[in-house]
Order: sequence, then C-alpha cells, then structure tokens
Amino acid sequence: MSLPDLSTIDHHPAIQEIVDVLCTKTQNLDRGFFQAEVAYFLGKIASLMRAVVMTKDRGEIPVNIYSLALATSGFGKGHSVHVVEDEFLKGFKSRFMEETFPVLAEQQLWNIANNRAARNGTDQQEEYDKTAKEFKQCGAFLFTFDSGSPEGVKQTRQKLLRSACGSINLQIDEIGSNLVGSTDLLTLFLELYDQGIVKQKLIKNSSDNQRVEELDGKTPANMLLFGTPAKLFDGGATEDQFYSFLETGYARRCIFGYGHRDKILKELTAAEVYAKLTEKSTDQVVTKWQHHFYTLADPSLHGWKMEVSESVSITLLDYKLTCERTAEDMPEHEEIQKAEISHRYSKALKLAGAYAFIDGSTEVMLEHLLAAIKLVEESGQAFQKILTREKNYVKLAKFVASVGHEVTHADIHEKMPFYPKSSGPRNDMMMLATSWGYVNNVIVKKSFRDGIEFFKGETLEETDLEKIIISYSDHWAYNYMPEQAPFDKLHILTQHEGYHWANHHFKSGHRAEENVIAGFNMIVIDVDGGASLNQAHELMKEYKFLTYTTKRHSEEENRFRLMLPINYKLDLDQDEYKEFMNNIMDWLPFATDESANQRAKKWESYAGGDFHYNLEGDTLDVLKFIPKTSRNELYKKSNQELGSLDNLERWFAGRIASGNRNNQMIKYALALVDSGWELTAVRDQVHAFNKKLSDSMTEQEIDSTIMVTVAKRYQKVA
Repeated sequence: MSLPDLSTIDHHPAIQEIVDVLCTKTQNLDRGFFQAEVAYFLGKIASLMRAVVMTKDRGEIPVNIYSLALATSGFGKGHSVHVVEDEFLKGFKSRFMEETFPVLAEQQLWNIANNRAARNGTDQQEEYDKTAKEFKQCGAFLFTFDSGSPEGVKQTRQKLLRSACGSINLQIDEIGSNLVGSTDLLTLFLELYDQGIVKQKLIKNSSDNQRVEELDGKTPANMLLFGTPAKLFDGGATEDQFYSFLETGYARRCIFGYGHRDKILKELTAAEVYAKLTEKSTDQVVTKWQHHFYTLADPSLHGWKMEVSESVSITLLDYKLTCERTAEDMPEHEEIQKAEISHRYSKALKLAGAYAFIDGSTEVMLEHLLAAIKLVEESGQAFQKILTREKNYVKLAKFVASVGHEVTHADIHEKMPFYPKSSGPRNDMMMLATSWGYVNNVIVKKSFRDGIEFFKGETLEETDLEKIIISYSDHWAYNYMPEQAPFDKLHILTQHEGYHWANHHFKSGHRAEENVIAGFNMIVIDVDGGASLNQAHELMKEYKFLTYTTKRHSEEENRFRLMLPINYKLDLDQDEYKEFMNNIMDWLPFATDESANQRAKKWESYAGGDFHYNLEGDTLDVLKFIPKTSRNELYKKSNQELGSLDNLERWFAGRIASGNRNNQMIKYALALVDSGWELTAVRDQVHAFNKKLSDSMTEQEIDSTIMVTVAKRYQKVA
C-alpha cells in the first residue's frame, strides 16, 4: 500500500497537546523544537519501563529516542524542558524511582541469585547478598544525567542489567559549548542506540578493583541534545566535531527540531500573555497527562510488548523503500543527508512504539506509525534547515553590509565572536564572505589607512527600469525636481527645450556636491568626437542605452550623449563615484568627456536633436567597476596586462580572450571603417593589433578573411 497524504494525518495527542502547552508557556508558535523534545520524553517513559516492539522481520526492537533540538537564544529551550520534567513527568518520576524501580530491582536480584545458586550449587541467600552488593557498588541510579564518562555509563548498565528495569538517559543543554567535552560519551551512545548493547572494557582485576560478573542483556538509552545553533556552528572545532558525529551515525539516529524565535507572539499585550499563561485549559492538559504518565509507572506495565501486524509492517516497509529510493537519487557528496533519509523508517518505528506504549496498546497500530512518520518527516525538514543554516562567512558579509560604516578586524571580532583572530583563517573567511556577496548582491569594500585594514559593505538593490533616478530643473543650479522615471520615457526629458538634468537627487533641490544624495542607477557619458554615432550604436548594442545628439552635433563631427542604465542602484561618495566613473570611461571603446566623473554634473536637454533607444540589450553589469572591491582589483589587474592597448583595442581584446577570435577581429576592423579610416590604414591597424595578441592570427589569415569582409563593406558604402 502507498502512504497517505501526511498533511491529513494528526500528530499523536500527547505530542499535539503537550506542544500546545509549551507554545503557550514560552509564547512561541514554532513547534519543531518542542516536537523533537517531547518525542524524547515519550521515548524515555517507554524505555524506562522497558517497552519493546515485536516485529516478525527484525525481532525485538527496544523503544528509545535520540533527539537533537536547536533554537535561537531566548526561544525558551530550557524553560520548556523544565515544564515537561517538573509538571508533566513529575508524578511518573516519583513513582518510578520510589516504587517501581526498587520493586523490580529486588525481584531481578533474587532471580539472578537463584540462577547462580542453581548453577553453582551454593546458598541462595549468599548469592543474593553477593548480587545485592554488586548492585549497590554500581552506585545510585540516575533518572537523568547531563555529563559523564564511558566508564560511568557502563557501570550504570551493570546496575540496570541487575535490575532489568530503567534506561540510560542523557540530556545535554548548550550542546555547542559541551559537545567537544562530551566526545567520548557521545561516541559510546552511538553504540547504545539500536539495541542498548555495548561491549565491555577489560580492566585489570585486583583486590581494590575487582571485575564483577558480566550479565548479558539490553539497556535502552535515550538522549536529548539541545542548545543554540550559533554555539554549535562556530566555524571551528565544535562544528567539525558535530559534522563528524552526523557522519558516523547521529544523522540516522536523531529526531531533529529547529526553532525560530521570530515566530514569537509579538502581537499580544502583556495582559493577553498573562491570560494565556494562566488559562484553565492549560492546567487541565497538564493535569491530564501528569496523571496518565503516573499510571504508566505501574510495575505491571514493565516489559510491555507491542506486536506489529502484517499490514502495519508492510506500510513501514513501503516507507522504508520510499526513503531509500529518495536517498539513492541524491548526489553522492550528500552522504549525511542520504544517511538521515534512508533510516527515517527506523526512527519512525521506535517512535510509533513509544506512542503505542503511551496509549497502553499491545499492538503498534497504523495510526501510531503514520503519526510517527509525520513527525519524522518534519524532523527531516528541520535537519535540512540545520545543514543549510547560515554559514559564518554569510553572517560576516551581511554584518559588514548592514553596519552602515567602516569596520576593522577588531570591530568585527567584537560583534562576531566566531571571527578568527589569526590572519590566515581571518583572510579566508573574509574572502568567502566577499565571494558569497559577489553572487548575492552584497559588495564588500576594502581599504587601508595608516596600515589598518578597513571594510565597508552594501547590500545592492537591483535597478527597476521603471524607476530611473533623475532630477531636473529649468535653472542650471536650483529647483531640481527629484524623480524616478521609466527608462524608455527619458527621451521626453532629453528632447524638452530649456531643461537641465542630473542622475542624482539633491537636498533642497540645490545642485551642488555637498547636497548630493547618494544613490544612482544610470550613468551618463558625453562623446565629443571620440566616435561616430553609428559606431557607438554598433559597439554598445549588447547593452540597453539611449543616445541623443547635442547642439554641437554635426555630420562631420558627431557629438552626443550616451545614457546607460546599470544593474544595481549604487550609493557612492564623491571619491568613490569619481573612481567608478573613471573605471567606466577606461572600459568604454571610445574617448569620452572626463567631467562625467562628478556626482553633481548636469546635462542639458536639446529639442532639436535626434534620439535612439536600444532596449534589446542587457543592463550594464557594473560590479567590476565598483572601487575597493575584489572584482575591481581583478579587473584592474587584467587591464594592466593590456596596458599597451588603446580603449578600442582593449574592448575587443577582452572579448577575443573569451573566444570567437575571428568574429571579434572582424568587428574591430569594421569599427575602424565606421570611424572613417581608409582601407590601407584599417589593414595596417588590424595587423598591428593582431601582433599585440598572445593568440595572434597569421597575416595571410587576416588578409584572406578579415580584410575581405572589410573590402565588401567599402564596396557597399560606395
């Protein structure tokens, strides 16, 4: 049979109702953390009473749960754990520790004594006294512990084997701070998960340290690890150890939860919060489950067995095959994810057993299994969030971009404790932050002053072509009206008689450098004789642009204005804008008026000129031109390697380096033709340019291909 739609399946009532209470008491709506937490406690109850699932294909499966739950600081992690322990489980713990465990332990000690006496032909009382002494020497049974050693756990196992009751229950708060110190303990718990079996360590036998007789048996183990993701994912040893544990088995063993504090009930008033915290329905739920859990500590329920019917087993097998097929389709490098997905069925079976025990059922019903599968699938979603959590270098990039001013290494380390102190790892992280920003609209600028490295970042806003930043006035200096206009309507302004305009806004409408409001998304270039209008149109056709001719334009000497929308809105100060525009003008394939590098520069409209749009091209990508960025440094370095070339040669040399050499050489030659060069001069210039290239063509190849195309252009013109 195929699995039903899980969205139509309800969580087990214990999960649903207890999580409701925890959400109310912590004032958090995010249920993922609490579900993983409550699942652990339900498994803990069942395993303390040694509940087992009886399957026909896998034998006896002890009920036990491992949970890893993470949430941001202030979420209410510790508070919720205390609520479950002190309110819901209080009666169960008291009855189990004071009545059930002592009674069952006493019975088991006599069973062991009788078996030994029969085997050895000794007195039953003597064997009992000896067994009772061994039991006492193992120390007091701890209902829960938060730290320990492998030796301590193995000693506790000996006590539990002599009592045939109870389980080993580890709860570690602030797992990020305690993970590395608990490595040996957590390694042992990897072995305990499946059947509660672990190999004994051989110790030297002496009069002071005598080995006791080892008993065979199972001691189920439960584990709850919880804390903040920031401590766990520190970018160092803790994070490495955590991933190591996931790889070696915790990914397949744990139920995962991930809580977000941003879902806190912020809209409630203090009075409303108080009313929710004290409402009677919450107390009724606590009382209901507190009493129910108390009844589950009855000694008569010890060793509870739950059968799995054939139909439920087939449903579980169907889920197992579905999980395995999903894992097989994943890339090989996602080993941790594959392990978690392919073993979800095992976690679901153990959790279904816990549900059945809570219900007092002698059979794992289909509704138990489906409710468990639902929670395990949500656990898988939480696991993906944990693995795809925000990397430290992403946090670094966002911090630098959002802080609003320049920061030093010391400033960053004060705000971002994970930031490395040593220069090597620190530079690596900053490089990763810069690289991440490169593809996520975040730029990180770097500069030096007095030997100190400064960083400044900015989150870039993509340009909306319907909102190009301009300001205009009928006066050359005052009353500039700020506007955001559609790019394809800018000709209305440029062709209007008597207007001055700029590509920035100004405070109080007064056009002056000190009044410039940083922020532009279009660049404007004056071309006064550096190229013909047709040549500029041909060279720039891969980009969106608008050109219009100025008053001094003539057929003999083309003078026009080139307006290019850019892909991002940039907020640059006076010096940065000047350097940025200089980079743009160095990049362009023709000479331009250098005064375009002033933020407060204005241009005039001209009603008597012509305008031309190219709306089919791409918006100009300006990231490599932004000063003090890694991309700009790479761009300048590549330009230095082309230092002997003029603007037009650099333009085509960069394109030739990307491939399609012959086609680019033809375009270069035709650009010279459009500039009015004679045929022989074009031939000489093409050959000279070719010699400057590392991957040059032969002279015969140029004459037989490039120059033939050029000659045809002259014939067509004639």
